[in-house]
Parts: sequence; structure tokens; C-alpha cells
Amino acid sequence: MTELARLKFYATQPHSCSYLPDEQATTLFLDPSQPMDVHVYADLSEMGFRRSGDHLYRPHCQNCNACVPARIPVAQFLPNRQQKRILKRNSDLSVQAAKPGFSEEYFELYQRYIEQRHADGDMFPPSRDQFSTFLVRDLPFSRFYEFRLDGRLLAVAVTDLLPNGVSAVYTFYEPDEERRSLGRYAILWQIGETLRQGLDAVYLGYWIKNCKKMNYKTQYRPIELLINQRWVMLN
Repeated sequence: MTELARLKFYATQPHSCSYLPDEQATTLFLDPSQPMDVHVYADLSEMGFRRSGDHLYRPHCQNCNACVPARIPVAQFLPNRQQKRILKRNSDLSVQAAKPGFSEEYFELYQRYIEQRHADGDMFPPSRDQFSTFLVRDLPFSRFYEFRLDGRLLAVAVTDLLPNGVSAVYTFYEPDEERRSLGRYAILWQIGETLRQGLDAVYLGYWIKNCKKMNYKTQYRPIELLINQRWVMLN
């Protein structure tokens, strides 16, 4: 294990929560002067940290513990009937890994996705600068997985390959292709890729019981939740 006790962390001032409108949120960040080391990242992911741009963070709220880190132990995962249908429905897509970078093709897809699916969120309205700051980081362990149909870009899964698993950083996709369930398919594909890489888990970020947008995460079973600093499996 990395000597995490030597690392410095900073907390933000309380601010409005993005997920629970009646709550105030505080975020704990790793010192941004600390180099983005993949082993530190992996160790912190075991403690519930996530990456956003150049920052590793986790919720650190005084009066709320609703954000629960979630991960899928891929060796034990079995798709349910609906997930098998999603896999079959998207079997015509090709997937290719690319180095994170900016392109108009990426941004236009991201823009459509944010405007149609998350117009009520913090990332609206989308901008090129915001897209680049959030997702386009030159990190050796990060990938843009492109999902294409006959060359047409339908989805991008921004994924970090860590020593202990895969972190599903963010996925954006064509909102008009609702029948394909591209967001769910991207997770299923990443589960398969994690197995192919010989890694243990897909880190999904935070599950919030009272947030409808987060409910999909517990549809992947078994799933592990970080409760009282212990990963607890839900079958």
C-alpha cells in the first residue's frame, strides 16, 4: 500500500449538493500539486475517491453520508435478462481505444448528450473548455473507448485503467439512440474489458439511494458498496 498518511488533502467550503437539493456538500481533494500517480490513485479508489480532470476527490459532508462508493466485482458478475438483451442489441457496434484528446466529433456528441439528458445539471450549458478540463487529460492510464456503428460515433466511455480495476470516469452517448441503452451497454462492455485485462472490479462512482439518476448502479449484481470503510457485497 502507498503511504497515504504522507499525502495532503484539502476540503472545499460547503456548497449546494448536485444530487440532493436540500443538502450542502463538502468535497475532499488530494493536494493538486501531488503528481497523478496511478498507484496512489488505485489506493485512493479503495477508499472511495474518484477522478475529475486533474483532481482526485471524494465527498466529505458533515451532516450527510448519502454518497456511497460502488464497484462491480467482475469475476462474479452475471448479466440479468435485460442486460443480456442490451448486449445482444449492441453486438453490431465496434469499440476502439483512443488516447484522450479534443475533437469536434467528441464535443458535438457530448454537447447533444448534456443538452438533452442533463440540462438541469452542473455541466449545462456545455462548452469546449469545460469538456477539455473535465475529460481531456493527458494521463497514461486513461482511455477514450469509442463505440461506433459503421463509422458513426455513438458513445464514448472515458475509462481509467488502474492496477486494481477499471474506473468508469464518465460516459456520454447519442441521446437519440434510446433503444440501445448505450449508457448501460458501456458499463457491461467495461465489465467485459476488465475481465479481459485480468483486473478485479469496475469502480462506478457513487450510489445515492434517494437519487433516481443513481438507481441504475445497483442493477449490476453482485455489487459492492463501501460502508464504514469496508467493501460490503450485495447479491
